[in-house]
Amino acid sequence: MGRITEAVKHLIILNIVLFIAPKLVGFDLQNMFALHFPLNPQFGFWQILTHMFMHSQFTFMHILFNMYALWAFGTPLEQMWGRNKFLFFYFSAGLGAAAIYTLANYYQYHSVYEDLSNIGVSATDIHNLVTNGQYDSRILEQIPKEELSKIYNAYNSSAVGASGAIYGVLVAFGFAFPNAKLALIFFPVPIAAKYFIPLIILGDLFFGLTGYSIGSGPNVAHWAHVGGALIGFLIVWYWKQHQFKRWD
Repeated sequence: MGRITEAVKHLIILNIVLFIAPKLVGFDLQNMFALHFPLNPQFGFWQILTHMFMHSQFTFMHILFNMYALWAFGTPLEQMWGRNKFLFFYFSAGLGAAAIYTLANYYQYHSVYEDLSNIGVSATDIHNLVTNGQYDSRILEQIPKEELSKIYNAYNSSAVGASGAIYGVLVAFGFAFPNAKLALIFFPVPIAAKYFIPLIILGDLFFGLTGYSIGSGPNVAHWAHVGGALIGFLIVWYWKQHQFKRWD
């Protein structure tokens, strides 16, 4: 793999600085830079980018895993592509992940909103539901509580982390080095990247579609992972077809 490349090094430094900064400054950088639902008043357009550099303040493992993956898989890609192409790819995957994550939340929000409107719940009452969690219990006669939780969670969602961009990097690594052996901590048997990476993406797709979660908890942004992987796939597929013929 060789020494760490410049773009990867600077991305890691920036992520670490912004992980430490909220613990040192007197205001909530985490909430300011996290990606909020666009209809939520806490949303800011800058969050589409800044959320990629923030990580959970409740566990060191979040940033540790992401930065390790950025180093391990991003370094050989930057060596192969060069700094500019790598950065273009990294940010494209991260922004794509944010877009698909937001679209998934909007779909969830809008579908329940429509159901509530169809049974006569006013826009004001829906606003009270999503902002304060308060609602008329008679609603439960027609709409399950789980659906009300969905619209509340979508409206109040916030995403942090480089995971979307990292999933794009994983896909690109799988394209470039399909026979490289990778292993999961809880399944320490080396598997070729061409099998390993689709497996973990399918896992995120399953958890995103079903809402089911194990171990990692319900706050994992599975759709951001899927989004980053999808955008990463589309970019490297295009590059493979039009530029990087040496991959053939």
